[in-house]
Amino acid sequence: MTRVAFVFPGQGSQHPGMGRELYESEPAAKAAFDEIDEALDAPLSRTCFSGSAEELAMTETTQPAILATSVAAWRSLEARGVKATHVAGHSLGEWSALVAAGVLRATDAASTVRRRGRYMQEAVPAGEGAMAAILGLDAAPLEEACVEAATASEIVSPANFNAPGQIVIAGHRAAVERAIAAAQARGAKRAMMLPVSAPFHCQLMGPAATRLREDLARLDFGAFRMPLVANVTADVVTDPGVERELLARQVTAPVRWQQCVERLMAEGVNVLVEVGPGKVLTGLARRIAKDLLTFSVGGPAEADEAAKALA
Repeated sequence: MTRVAFVFPGQGSQHPGMGRELYESEPAAKAAFDEIDEALDAPLSRTCFSGSAEELAMTETTQPAILATSVAAWRSLEARGVKATHVAGHSLGEWSALVAAGVLRATDAASTVRRRGRYMQEAVPAGEGAMAAILGLDAAPLEEACVEAATASEIVSPANFNAPGQIVIAGHRAAVERAIAAAQARGAKRAMMLPVSAPFHCQLMGPAATRLREDLARLDFGAFRMPLVANVTADVVTDPGVERELLARQVTAPVRWQQCVERLMAEGVNVLVEVGPGKVLTGLARRIAKDLLTFSVGGPAEADEAAKALA
Protein backbone atom coordinates (compact mmCIF):
# COMPACT_ATOMS: atom_id res chain seq x y z
CA MET A 1 0.00 0.00 0.00
CA THR A 2 1.35 3.42 -0.97
CA ARG A 3 1.45 5.92 1.88
CA VAL A 4 2.70 9.37 0.93
CA ALA A 5 4.16 12.10 3.12
CA PHE A 6 4.48 15.66 1.87
CA VAL A 7 7.59 17.21 3.42
CA PHE A 8 8.35 20.91 3.17
CA PRO A 9 11.80 22.58 3.05
CA GLY A 10 13.18 25.22 5.38
CA GLN A 11 15.57 28.13 5.17
CA GLY A 12 18.50 27.53 2.85
CA SER A 13 16.40 26.00 0.05
CA GLN A 14 15.60 29.35 -1.54
CA HIS A 15 16.97 30.27 -4.97
CA PRO A 16 16.37 33.09 -7.45
CA GLY A 17 13.49 32.37 -9.80
CA MET A 18 11.78 29.90 -7.50
CA GLY A 19 8.09 29.45 -8.17
CA ARG A 20 8.05 31.39 -11.47
CA GLU A 21 7.11 28.39 -13.65
CA LEU A 22 4.38 27.41 -11.20
CA TYR A 23 2.96 30.93 -11.25
CA GLU A 24 3.00 31.19 -15.03
CA SER A 25 1.43 27.80 -15.78
CA GLU A 26 -0.62 26.71 -12.75
CA PRO A 27 -3.80 28.64 -11.83
CA ALA A 28 -3.84 27.14 -8.33
CA ALA A 29 -0.23 28.15 -7.76
CA LYS A 30 -0.80 31.66 -9.12
CA ALA A 31 -3.72 32.08 -6.73
CA ALA A 32 -1.49 31.08 -3.79
CA PHE A 33 1.14 33.71 -4.64
CA ASP A 34 -1.50 36.37 -5.28
CA GLU A 35 -3.24 35.69 -1.95
CA ILE A 36 0.03 35.93 -0.01
CA ASP A 37 1.16 39.08 -1.85
CA GLU A 38 -2.13 40.71 -0.87
CA ALA A 39 -1.92 39.54 2.75
CA LEU A 40 1.62 40.88 3.13
CA ASP A 41 0.85 44.06 1.16
CA ALA A 42 4.17 43.43 -0.60
CA PRO A 43 5.25 41.97 -3.96
CA LEU A 44 6.73 38.82 -2.44
CA SER A 45 6.14 36.86 -5.64
CA ARG A 46 8.25 39.37 -7.59
CA THR A 47 11.08 38.83 -5.10
CA CYS A 48 10.81 35.06 -5.56
CA PHE A 49 10.82 35.30 -9.35
CA SER A 50 13.23 38.19 -9.96
CA GLY A 51 15.02 38.95 -6.68
CA SER A 52 18.73 38.40 -6.21
CA ALA A 53 20.20 35.70 -4.01
CA GLU A 54 21.11 38.44 -1.52
CA GLU A 55 17.52 39.70 -1.33
CA LEU A 56 16.19 36.19 -0.86
CA ALA A 57 18.75 35.51 1.89
CA MET A 58 17.27 38.18 4.17
CA THR A 59 15.58 36.08 6.86
CA GLU A 60 12.47 38.25 7.05
CA THR A 61 12.00 37.72 3.29
CA THR A 62 13.32 34.16 3.04
CA GLN A 63 10.78 32.60 5.35
CA PRO A 64 7.54 33.83 3.71
CA ALA A 65 9.10 33.39 0.24
CA ILE A 66 9.84 29.71 0.82
CA LEU A 67 6.42 29.21 2.39
CA ALA A 68 4.67 30.85 -0.58
CA THR A 69 6.58 28.73 -3.09
CA SER A 70 5.91 25.58 -1.07
CA VAL A 71 2.18 26.30 -0.80
CA ALA A 72 2.05 26.97 -4.54
CA ALA A 73 3.76 23.64 -5.27
CA TRP A 74 1.43 21.84 -2.86
CA ARG A 75 -1.63 23.32 -4.54
CA SER A 76 -0.31 22.18 -7.93
CA LEU A 77 -0.10 18.62 -6.56
CA GLU A 78 -3.59 18.87 -5.09
CA ALA A 79 -4.88 20.01 -8.49
CA ARG A 80 -3.44 16.82 -9.97
CA GLY A 81 -5.14 14.66 -7.38
CA VAL A 82 -1.97 13.78 -5.44
CA LYS A 83 -2.85 13.32 -1.78
CA ALA A 84 -0.75 12.68 1.31
CA THR A 85 -1.41 10.66 4.45
CA HIS A 86 1.09 12.63 6.58
CA VAL A 87 2.97 15.93 6.50
CA ALA A 88 6.18 17.27 8.04
CA GLY A 89 8.50 20.19 7.44
CA HIS A 90 12.07 21.14 8.27
CA SER A 91 12.01 24.10 10.68
CA LEU A 92 10.18 26.83 8.74
CA GLY A 93 8.77 24.02 6.57
CA GLU A 94 6.57 22.89 9.45
CA TRP A 95 4.48 26.03 8.84
CA SER A 96 3.96 25.04 5.20
CA ALA A 97 3.04 21.54 6.39
CA LEU A 98 0.37 23.02 8.65
CA VAL A 99 -1.15 24.82 5.66
CA ALA A 100 -1.29 21.52 3.76
CA ALA A 101 -2.83 19.82 6.81
CA GLY A 102 -5.60 22.43 6.92
CA VAL A 103 -4.53 23.82 10.29
CA LEU A 104 -3.40 27.29 9.13
CA ARG A 105 -4.52 29.56 6.33
CA ALA A 106 -1.68 30.29 3.91
CA THR A 107 -2.10 34.04 4.39
CA ASP A 108 -1.94 33.78 8.19
CA ALA A 109 1.10 31.51 8.00
CA ALA A 110 2.94 33.85 5.62
CA SER A 111 2.26 36.92 7.77
CA THR A 112 3.41 35.15 10.91
CA VAL A 113 6.59 33.63 9.48
CA ARG A 114 7.62 37.04 8.14
CA ARG A 115 7.52 38.27 11.75
CA ARG A 116 9.18 35.02 12.89
CA GLY A 117 12.07 35.74 10.54
CA ARG A 118 12.40 39.28 11.86
CA TYR A 119 12.29 38.11 15.48
CA MET A 120 15.00 35.51 14.81
CA GLN A 121 17.18 38.04 13.02
CA GLU A 122 16.85 40.57 15.83
CA ALA A 123 17.42 38.09 18.68
CA VAL A 124 21.22 38.10 18.36
CA PRO A 125 23.48 41.01 17.30
CA ALA A 126 25.04 40.50 13.86
CA GLY A 127 28.30 38.55 14.03
CA GLU A 128 27.79 37.33 17.58
CA GLY A 129 26.30 33.96 16.67
CA ALA A 130 27.18 31.24 14.17
CA MET A 131 26.19 27.83 12.87
CA ALA A 132 28.38 25.02 11.55
CA ALA A 133 27.76 21.71 9.82
CA ILE A 134 29.61 18.74 11.27
CA LEU A 135 29.96 15.72 8.99
CA GLY A 136 30.96 12.17 9.84
CA LEU A 137 30.39 12.24 13.60
CA ASP A 138 27.60 10.61 15.59
CA ALA A 139 25.30 12.57 17.85
CA ALA A 140 26.71 11.43 21.21
CA PRO A 141 30.35 12.49 20.63
CA LEU A 142 29.19 15.74 19.01
CA GLU A 143 27.04 16.56 22.03
CA GLU A 144 30.13 15.89 24.20
CA ALA A 145 32.13 18.28 22.01
CA CYS A 146 29.48 20.98 22.49
CA VAL A 147 29.51 20.52 26.28
CA GLU A 148 33.30 20.79 26.25
CA ALA A 149 33.22 23.96 24.12
CA ALA A 150 30.52 25.82 26.03
CA THR A 151 31.29 28.17 28.92
CA ALA A 152 29.22 29.98 31.51
CA SER A 153 28.80 32.89 29.10
CA GLU A 154 28.99 31.24 25.67
CA ILE A 155 26.69 28.46 24.49
CA VAL A 156 26.83 25.95 21.65
CA SER A 157 24.51 23.00 21.04
CA PRO A 158 23.16 20.76 18.27
CA ALA A 159 20.64 22.65 16.11
CA ASN A 160 19.72 20.19 13.32
CA PHE A 161 19.94 16.40 13.46
CA ASN A 162 19.62 16.15 9.68
CA ALA A 163 20.82 12.65 8.79
CA PRO A 164 23.34 10.05 9.95
CA GLY A 165 26.69 11.81 10.15
CA GLN A 166 25.22 15.24 9.30
CA ILE A 167 24.47 17.47 12.27
CA VAL A 168 24.44 21.27 12.52
CA ILE A 169 25.47 23.13 15.68
CA ALA A 170 24.64 26.70 16.72
CA GLY A 171 25.57 29.22 19.40
CA HIS A 172 28.04 31.99 20.13
CA ARG A 173 30.63 32.19 17.35
CA ALA A 174 33.65 31.53 19.59
CA ALA A 175 31.94 28.54 21.20
CA VAL A 176 30.99 27.14 17.78
CA GLU A 177 34.62 27.45 16.68
CA ARG A 178 35.77 25.59 19.82
CA ALA A 179 33.13 22.91 19.22
CA ILE A 180 34.41 22.41 15.67
CA ALA A 181 37.90 21.76 17.02
CA ALA A 182 36.54 19.40 19.69
CA ALA A 183 34.46 17.55 17.08
CA GLN A 184 37.46 17.14 14.80
CA ALA A 185 39.45 15.79 17.73
CA ARG A 186 36.70 13.17 18.13
CA GLY A 187 36.92 12.11 14.49
CA ALA A 188 34.62 14.41 12.53
CA LYS A 189 35.44 14.09 8.84
CA ARG A 190 34.56 17.64 7.95
CA ALA A 191 33.29 20.81 9.60
CA MET A 192 32.25 24.07 7.98
CA MET A 193 30.80 27.35 9.13
CA LEU A 194 27.46 28.09 7.46
CA PRO A 195 26.61 31.42 5.76
CA VAL A 196 23.62 32.23 7.96
CA SER A 197 22.51 35.51 9.49
CA ALA A 198 21.77 34.18 12.99
CA PRO A 199 22.29 31.07 15.19
CA PHE A 200 18.94 29.33 14.74
CA HIS A 201 17.52 26.56 16.96
CA CYS A 202 19.52 27.26 20.09
CA GLN A 203 18.87 29.09 23.36
CA LEU A 204 20.12 32.38 21.91
CA MET A 205 16.78 32.48 20.06
CA GLY A 206 14.91 32.81 23.38
CA PRO A 207 13.80 36.42 22.73
CA ALA A 208 12.40 35.38 19.34
CA ALA A 209 10.47 32.50 20.90
CA THR A 210 8.92 34.85 23.46
CA ARG A 211 7.75 37.28 20.77
CA LEU A 212 6.48 34.49 18.52
CA ARG A 213 4.50 32.91 21.36
CA GLU A 214 2.45 36.12 21.61
CA ASP A 215 1.63 35.93 17.89
CA LEU A 216 0.75 32.24 18.16
CA ALA A 217 -1.72 32.99 20.95
CA ARG A 218 -3.68 35.19 18.52
CA LEU A 219 -3.42 32.85 15.52
CA ASP A 220 -6.46 30.85 14.40
CA PHE A 221 -5.68 27.12 14.34
CA GLY A 222 -8.09 24.72 12.62
CA ALA A 223 -8.45 20.95 12.88
CA PHE A 224 -5.87 18.62 11.35
CA ARG A 225 -6.97 16.96 8.11
CA MET A 226 -3.96 14.64 8.38
CA PRO A 227 -1.31 14.01 11.04
CA LEU A 228 1.92 15.97 11.24
CA VAL A 229 5.28 14.81 12.58
CA ALA A 230 6.75 17.69 14.59
CA ASN A 231 10.38 18.86 14.60
CA VAL A 232 10.71 19.30 18.35
CA THR A 233 9.61 15.80 19.38
CA ALA A 234 9.51 13.75 16.14
CA ASP A 235 6.09 12.66 17.41
CA VAL A 236 2.79 12.58 15.53
CA VAL A 237 0.64 15.63 16.32
CA THR A 238 -3.08 16.04 15.66
CA ASP A 239 -3.95 18.46 18.49
CA PRO A 240 -3.84 22.16 17.46
CA GLY A 241 -3.18 23.23 21.05
CA VAL A 242 -0.12 20.99 21.28
CA GLU A 243 1.17 22.22 17.93
CA ARG A 244 0.75 25.87 18.94
CA GLU A 245 3.20 25.31 21.80
CA LEU A 246 5.59 23.21 19.69
CA LEU A 247 5.90 26.02 17.14
CA ALA A 248 7.10 28.35 19.90
CA ARG A 249 9.53 25.76 21.27
CA GLN A 250 10.82 24.99 17.77
CA VAL A 251 12.65 28.33 17.60
CA THR A 252 15.09 27.36 20.38
CA ALA A 253 14.97 23.54 20.10
CA PRO A 254 16.95 21.39 17.66
CA VAL A 255 15.27 20.13 14.49
CA ARG A 256 15.13 16.32 14.76
CA TRP A 257 14.78 15.72 11.05
CA GLN A 258 16.34 12.27 10.92
CA GLN A 259 13.98 11.15 13.68
CA CYS A 260 11.02 12.78 11.86
CA VAL A 261 11.69 10.75 8.71
CA GLU A 262 12.13 7.60 10.77
CA ARG A 263 8.83 8.28 12.51
CA LEU A 264 7.07 8.77 9.17
CA MET A 265 8.39 5.37 8.09
CA ALA A 266 7.19 3.84 11.35
CA GLU A 267 3.75 5.22 10.46
CA GLY A 268 3.89 3.26 7.23
CA VAL A 269 5.01 6.04 4.89
CA ASN A 270 6.96 4.66 1.93
CA VAL A 271 6.91 7.69 -0.42
CA LEU A 272 8.35 11.11 0.45
CA VAL A 273 7.43 14.07 -1.74
CA GLU A 274 9.50 17.20 -1.10
CA VAL A 275 7.15 20.09 -1.87
CA GLY A 276 8.78 23.45 -2.51
CA PRO A 277 12.10 24.88 -3.67
CA GLY A 278 15.28 22.81 -3.74
CA LYS A 279 16.07 19.17 -3.13
CA VAL A 280 17.67 19.28 0.32
CA LEU A 281 15.14 17.01 2.02
CA THR A 282 15.23 14.47 -0.81
CA GLY A 283 19.00 14.22 -0.39
CA LEU A 284 18.70 13.79 3.37
CA ALA A 285 16.01 11.11 2.94
CA ARG A 286 18.36 9.05 0.79
CA ARG A 287 20.92 9.13 3.59
CA ILE A 288 18.35 8.24 6.24
CA ALA A 289 16.51 5.44 4.38
CA LYS A 290 17.62 4.26 0.94
CA ASP A 291 14.43 2.29 0.33
CA LEU A 292 12.14 5.36 0.49
CA LEU A 293 10.75 6.42 -2.87
CA THR A 294 11.33 10.18 -3.16
CA PHE A 295 10.19 13.02 -5.40
CA SER A 296 11.05 16.74 -5.41
CA VAL A 297 8.31 19.05 -6.65
CA GLY A 298 9.27 22.65 -7.22
CA GLY A 299 7.79 23.14 -10.68
CA PRO A 300 5.08 21.91 -13.06
CA ALA A 301 7.17 19.21 -14.75
CA GLU A 302 8.11 17.73 -11.40
CA ALA A 303 4.47 17.83 -10.30
CA ASP A 304 3.51 15.97 -13.47
CA GLU A 305 6.18 13.34 -12.84
CA ALA A 306 5.06 12.75 -9.25
CA ALA A 307 1.39 12.62 -10.24
CA LYS A 308 2.06 10.11 -13.00
CA ALA A 309 4.17 7.88 -10.76
CA LEU A 310 1.67 7.95 -7.91
CA ALA A 311 -1.52 7.62 -9.98
